[in-house]
Amino acid sequence: MEIRKVGVIGCGLMGGGIAQTCAQSGYQTIVREVNQPLLEKGLSRIYSAWDKMEGKKKITSQQAVEYRQNLQGTIGLTDLADCDLIIEAVIENMEEKLRLYPALDHLLKPEALLLSNTSSLNITQMGAVTKRPDKIAGLHFFNPAPVMQLVEIVRTISTSEETIETVQHFAQTLGKTSVLAKDTAGFIVNFLLIPYLISAIRMLENGMATRDDIDTAMKLGCGYPMGPFTLLDYVGLDTTLWAAEAIYNEYKDPLYAPPPLLRRMVQSGQYGKKSGKGFYTYE
Repeated sequence: MEIRKVGVIGCGLMGGGIAQTCAQSGYQTIVREVNQPLLEKGLSRIYSAWDKMEGKKKITSQQAVEYRQNLQGTIGLTDLADCDLIIEAVIENMEEKLRLYPALDHLLKPEALLLSNTSSLNITQMGAVTKRPDKIAGLHFFNPAPVMQLVEIVRTISTSEETIETVQHFAQTLGKTSVLAKDTAGFIVNFLLIPYLISAIRMLENGMATRDDIDTAMKLGCGYPMGPFTLLDYVGLDTTLWAAEAIYNEYKDPLYAPPPLLRRMVQSGQYGKKSGKGFYTYE
């Protein structure tokens, strides 16, 4: 099917970045938030990004105008009814998603695709509460969505081949490289990344090395662009905890068991860069 209009649910850092990417790629894009203040905050972040791109001559003033024309915000779910494709980017909480999916299933036209940006949750379970499980898949972006080149396309046991082909083509039109993963906790990237991040936290927790020395060692010793604690703050400690718990719950492998320090930091609101404090402190 041809995708003309895209709906994005959630206008936080991830949802806003996805909406920005879709609008920049020429799609009529509508992004939905639960209330007006959150919507205005998200849209302001997107407009600011375009202003900076224009100021740095990365886009023309005409492109900036076109991008804004492509993007619409709403707090009403019914405004998404005529979308060809929906990307859900709400909080990583299965109960929230299971409330949302039946409502979307009832609202959307029968041929519309419903994709989740979840980084770790069971997409098969989301599709099971709809009457269109063949049109449900994962489309996992990485932060920041307008910059990061990779997307993980996640196939459930019910996803049709036509849906996968449509999503692969859609990802290509966004300028992304896609990889195909089965619907198993963590998919590809987080399945490999989470044990590395957890091991770094355990090293710090057990006094084996300092935060700065661990980050420096992995940057200079392995050629990584950033150390594990910088990356944890960037990804979000809450997001890392959710992903670790999801994978641990599925496999019961102690490699994925969240360390107590990670839990305590999330409980105290230290989520990383987005909250101003994580393993590092941010202005």
